Amino acid sequence: MAFWLPVVSLWRRELVRFVRDRNRLFGAIGQPLVFWLLLGAGFEKSFTPLGISSGYLEYIYPGILLLIVLFTAIFSTISVIEDRREGFMQSVLVAPVSRTGLVFGKVLGGGTLAFLESLVFLVFLAFLDIPISIVSLGMTLIFLAILGIALTALGFAIAWQASSTAGFHAVMNLLLFPMWALSGAFFPAEGASRWLGYLMAINPLTYGMDGLRQSLYLTTSGANTHFWFCGIISVAFAALTLSAAVWQVCRKEK
Repeated sequence: MAFWLPVVSLWRRELVRFVRDRNRLFGAIGQPLVFWLLLGAGFEKSFTPLGISSGYLEYIYPGILLLIVLFTAIFSTISVIEDRREGFMQSVLVAPVSRTGLVFGKVLGGGTLAFLESLVFLVFLAFLDIPISIVSLGMTLIFLAILGIALTALGFAIAWQASSTAGFHAVMNLLLFPMWALSGAFFPAEGASRWLGYLMAINPLTYGMDGLRQSLYLTTSGANTHFWFCGIISVAFAALTLSAAVWQVCRKEK
């Protein structure tokens, strides 16, 4: 109980902060929505991925879901820098609470926001030729939750070391946007150059993207081996980033 009390308190604080700053909702969903419409319409007649009946607009849709999760992870972990500047983080660090609980609370709060904002974007499935089912929707939500935790934890680990918001944005842009672009969100790995294919193969978001895409088209007949492999890699990525965030905070005690 002593461990989970600060976790719940910090998780709730992240949600309350979001409700009071609703511009974050438009920032996290508005820009990906514009990307989706412009890129989807721009490449609609010039790029038709294999197996996608509705063209590029449908192909890039899972990538935009991942982009929303990524944007929310960036926006939510900026609060780590703001809390440190305002003195809130120092008061939490000197309190008799677990530093691991601090990480869990912040990451769960940001992960919850990422999940909820991507959930809003799922309404656009009604305009696509994707035969959604209870099974596919359920697996899609699971992958969104895993990726939300993974990217928020990664953002937390970077924000903990950042000295300013500008520096944090620079690092996140340099790291996360290439990871997103090389995840298969823009183009399939099969048609990429060999060296680019190697980069995509070692990118953990590639497997999250594949799992998310396969989840949307999942049927009651089940999933293939690669789908479950993508799930294992995504869970491992989330565990790794969460462990990195905990290590960043706890090593300050030494």
